[in-house]
Amino acid sequence: MNKKITPRVIKMIVIQSFILIIAVTTVGAAVNVHNEYKNTGKVQTEITTIPGVTTTNNSEEMSKNEETTAATSPEKTTVNSNYEYSYAGFTPKTINITADTPLSKVLLNGSNVLPKGYEPTLAEAVKGSGVYLDYRVAPFYQAMYDKALEDGITLNPVSGYRSYELQTNNFENFIDEIMENQGLDRTKATVKAATEIMIPGGSEHNAGLAMDIGSLSESFEDTDEFAWLSENAADYGFILRYPKDEKSRGITKVVYEPWHYRFVGVETAKDIKNKGVTLEEYLGAAN
Repeated sequence: MNKKITPRVIKMIVIQSFILIIAVTTVGAAVNVHNEYKNTGKVQTEITTIPGVTTTNNSEEMSKNEETTAATSPEKTTVNSNYEYSYAGFTPKTINITADTPLSKVLLNGSNVLPKGYEPTLAEAVKGSGVYLDYRVAPFYQAMYDKALEDGITLNPVSGYRSYELQTNNFENFIDEIMENQGLDRTKATVKAATEIMIPGGSEHNAGLAMDIGSLSESFEDTDEFAWLSENAADYGFILRYPKDEKSRGITKVVYEPWHYRFVGVETAKDIKNKGVTLEEYLGAAN
């Protein structure tokens, strides 16, 4: 027997259909956003679950996660004979960092550079700071920052990730400054500039693996912040990348930078600190 469809039933059908349309539209939008994020790989503004990293303040737990998920195969490299600063003797290898590359194995300097198109996935180093690091590194910096605050120390994040383009602009400007102020030709000015500003692609900032903390002055070594970092940075996976002693400067080819801290992972950082070596020496790449 056919039942009569009342206005009330019709109203219920319309409402349910409307709800279904909204649900389908919302899911579709979420999928589009996810796909867009995967394609751009720029900034991850909120971290919920990060493979291999936890946001806990317990450095031992962070170390375990970091070590167990890191791959052991080194990144692939290619010789870059067409590098734009080859006229000054820079013919670095181009290295490719993937999601599986152990960050402790990444060596960036005048001999190893990132490709121009490399863009790490980023996360804010300290919430609200507007300064970013590789998303795998940011939680470690936040944890270190929080612990320092408990001890009455503020580790102000000055400069984290820099794009390849910004690094090039900084480097070119410094070359011009040296040529103008010191009367050197472009080749000599480029070599000198590279001792203070890393060549484009060779900066750890380009990978989002390093943070300049506090200030960009050697006087930073006289601060409570520097003393705290000297004692505790390794517990959060960070090392003083460019030490002061003459031997280290001869290896890194970079002047003393007491403000520049590089993430290598907790166990590696502790080992480097205990051995008193540079990252180049630790990775067997000193020359």
